[in-house]
Amino acid sequence: MSGLDGFGWGVIATAVAVAVVHTLLGPDHYLPFIMIGRARRWSAAKTMVVTMLCGFGHVASSVFLGVAGLAFGWTLGRIQAAEGLRGNLSAWILVAFGTAYAAWGARHAYRRSRGIVTHAHQGHVHLHAHGDHDHGHARDMSGKSVTFWTLFAVFVLGPCEPLVPLFILPASRGLWGLAAATALIFGVVTIACMALMTGAGMAGVQRLPLGPLERWSHALAGAVIALSGLSVVALGL
Repeated sequence: MSGLDGFGWGVIATAVAVAVVHTLLGPDHYLPFIMIGRARRWSAAKTMVVTMLCGFGHVASSVFLGVAGLAFGWTLGRIQAAEGLRGNLSAWILVAFGTAYAAWGARHAYRRSRGIVTHAHQGHVHLHAHGDHDHGHARDMSGKSVTFWTLFAVFVLGPCEPLVPLFILPASRGLWGLAAATALIFGVVTIACMALMTGAGMAGVQRLPLGPLERWSHALAGAVIALSGLSVVALGL
């Protein structure tokens, strides 16, 4: 880093600033983790791990596309067009996932309100009538692993559009060390901001006294996730 000239320091400083703004203005970078973590009662540690893994996939996929684009002789415009296409795809997947999760959450809440809870034991499923207590089985539904992999896939598909020109600019000049440093710093700042926002959000929602609305936490989580995806589609965040 000590060997950087004015151009290099300018690229690095821009990468830091853009990473912070891009992450903070994109609710899809933290709201899904806050809401899913709250609904599934994940620990803070688990929520942070999931957030950072998804953040890594988010940044690494854009770096991979940038390197591949340069290897194939693509122009910056073509690489950004590819980023835009997969960005729209990931946003709609987030909308679809949020909608499906909200529907499942609403069905689960309705069944709890009627005193019926689905139990899964050793490969078979049966119903029990309970009061408003479900012995934690909602958290043990088979969809919990699907939740992580769906989020991870969404973030791998979701591009870091601002990173692409910052990475391509020095790489196209043969300054691969600077390009790598830019990608690394952008990634670290992005993941740190995602973790910070998720942690702050989790701390806030944990204090919310939902009371009778607790059984609707999954439905609410799905609705917020779907809306965050729609915000990306509508506003291009």
